[in-house]
Amino acid sequence: MKLSAFWIPATVSLIAASSSFADGGAQHQVKQAPPVKMGTSGGSVADHSNSFCCAGTLGALVVRDGVLCILSNNHVLARSGSASSGEDTLQPGLVDTNCSGTNSNIVGDFAGNLVPLGTNVDAALSIARANVDSSGAILDIGVPCSNPQTATVGMPVRKSGRTTGFTTGSVTSVNTSVQIQYQKGCNQGKKFNVTYTNQIVTGAMSAGGDSGSVLYSNNDGTPNPVGLLYAGSSSTTIYNPIQDVVNAFTAGGHTFTFVGNSCSGLVAEPPAGLAPSPEEMADALQVKVENEAELFRRPGVVGVGIGAAENSPLQAVIVVYVESPNANVPPNANIPEQVGNLRVRTIVTDRIVAQ
Repeated sequence: MKLSAFWIPATVSLIAASSSFADGGAQHQVKQAPPVKMGTSGGSVADHSNSFCCAGTLGALVVRDGVLCILSNNHVLARSGSASSGEDTLQPGLVDTNCSGTNSNIVGDFAGNLVPLGTNVDAALSIARANVDSSGAILDIGVPCSNPQTATVGMPVRKSGRTTGFTTGSVTSVNTSVQIQYQKGCNQGKKFNVTYTNQIVTGAMSAGGDSGSVLYSNNDGTPNPVGLLYAGSSSTTIYNPIQDVVNAFTAGGHTFTFVGNSCSGLVAEPPAGLAPSPEEMADALQVKVENEAELFRRPGVVGVGIGAAENSPLQAVIVVYVESPNANVPPNANIPEQVGNLRVRTIVTDRIVAQ
């Protein structure tokens, strides 16, 4: 059985030592009684093919130019740029309704391809209808904070998504360049790769269908938006930095804010004693920039970022993600143990795909 960007097999199981899984997503896949909360199964009414139907996650509520909208991914709402403006957005998505949207909640109308795929974010909006919970409430999280926060290595984080429900983990690397595999149609069509820069990576916090979930901070009791989930593997989950998403939608003079509580005064700092200092991370970033092109030339390398040593969280390292058909079997990629003056931490992954 083939897993596409959206199509979900009957059973999905992911377990990682660095992440925690809660309800497994069961309550995130059913039709809600309005008002509809976010963190739920959803997608385009047209996201299907002759043999398959697809879905992702309706991540969060935002306001763009005074209009209430649902935030998710381009490959979820825009069907990787194939959708037409005004296409119905359903809750739950087709994969959870036997490919029929007849009895689903119509919660939005696709706002158009405002941010094309390939612009270093995978993001799209649907204009929310009146049956959406206007407080911005998210399943298993509640009403979040509206203030974007910058991810830091070691930061505890949480997300609420269609397939794995409420999950927690921590940031493994930042400023990560990574190659993601997409497929143009719903489990059909040509596969293609998009390379992103300056991305956030955690351990396994997701599975196919969780794309569109918003990542929130989990270290101070106030869930501030940190990233937008769009891809992953059995050992990693990948996110656009949330400020990059905001910048993409405000380009040209537009306004864009998250719906939620105002949680002022929050400063994005590494957890005390659990992450390298900002100065060490800045030095690591310079080493990464100088060496990542050479690292990407090595067989199997699909990502290069900066993070902390696995057994020494105060030590900054270069993090290299290496693809292997079996994520438990290291490939013969000949990754150096050190780059410049920094150690290299290698993380083995299977193919990283849009989820």
